[in-house]
Amino acid sequence: MKLENVLIVDPINGEYTGDIEIKGKKISGVIKKDYGYRDFNAIVMPGFVDPHTHAQMGIDTMHATKEEFKSWAKNNFSYGVTTFLPTTVSASKEQILKVLDNIEDVNSSVEGIHLEGPYINKEKKGAQNPLYIREPSLEELKEIINDKVKLITMAPEVNGFIEAINYLEEKNVVISLGHTSANFDIFKKAFESGVNRITHFSNALTPLHHRNIGGTGSGFYFDFNIEMICDGIHLSPEFVMLVYKIKGADKIILITDSIAAAGLQDGEYELGGLTVTVKNNKATLSDGTIAGSTLLFNEGVKNFKRFTNCTLQELAKVSSYNALQDLHIYDKGRIEVGYYANLVILDKDLNVKETIFEGEKVF
Repeated sequence: MKLENVLIVDPINGEYTGDIEIKGKKISGVIKKDYGYRDFNAIVMPGFVDPHTHAQMGIDTMHATKEEFKSWAKNNFSYGVTTFLPTTVSASKEQILKVLDNIEDVNSSVEGIHLEGPYINKEKKGAQNPLYIREPSLEELKEIINDKVKLITMAPEVNGFIEAINYLEEKNVVISLGHTSANFDIFKKAFESGVNRITHFSNALTPLHHRNIGGTGSGFYFDFNIEMICDGIHLSPEFVMLVYKIKGADKIILITDSIAAAGLQDGEYELGGLTVTVKNNKATLSDGTIAGSTLLFNEGVKNFKRFTNCTLQELAKVSSYNALQDLHIYDKGRIEVGYYANLVILDKDLNVKETIFEGEKVF
């Protein structure tokens, strides 16, 4: 396969016109050619990566079968997503083990699982079911952690956190701070212990105050990688721009945090045993708490571009490369020889026209 006369957007080498040659599952050639920035056929970026998504189009991580996970992956191709982590909510050990069993041998763009909870703070539970929130124990972790668990969201103030992260780091599981009431000192201790990631910044964190900068201020102060939900609901456009100005594109990871309503109509849905009402694309619990999003990844990409006016190279970082680097995946996320040919082909308005996964056109 050969893509000719395209604007190639690589997160490291930047933007240039040329051709891309694909052999088997990988990129075999990248040829720079001066086609001119007005005459190229399409924009080609690394396939999008969503490391935090609970559900989509009625398919929910907590209940999905192997076939449904495959259908989810197929749906994602239409949004340019070539790698994703189905994400749990706080649940019983048995429920988590069932999810891990159902995802076994799903050979697709499912890279693994993100456990969001259950080891979080009830005070900042958001739309997590408090019945399942608990402190971590090494006994339980040893039962549920396997090579499918790539990422886990935890609150650093819960008892057993330090013991847990020592074990998780041994197992190469990335730890992200979230759903936490921790203050600056606790965030500092976590960061110094090697944890450098924050879940859906700055939702479910303590706010910034000039006498106590809290979790939000800690995210700015330390060199954390931060997830962001760019749906215009969880974060205002001005806040997204503020984060972009302070942190820079190298530290931002776009996510959807999507629930079953994503891609469907307004109505009533379920998240972790809780009823969620979606109205005008906003998902809330009965008390008004925001409960995930209905965001589709390609819309989040366009929103980030619109909110910040970032470069396409920066867009390739926040939509793909940064997430993969954070997960220690080094053979995807670039348009370079030897990398997997996971690519999204866009028009000049950033609409997804085609998606290529492991060298094959899948959308």
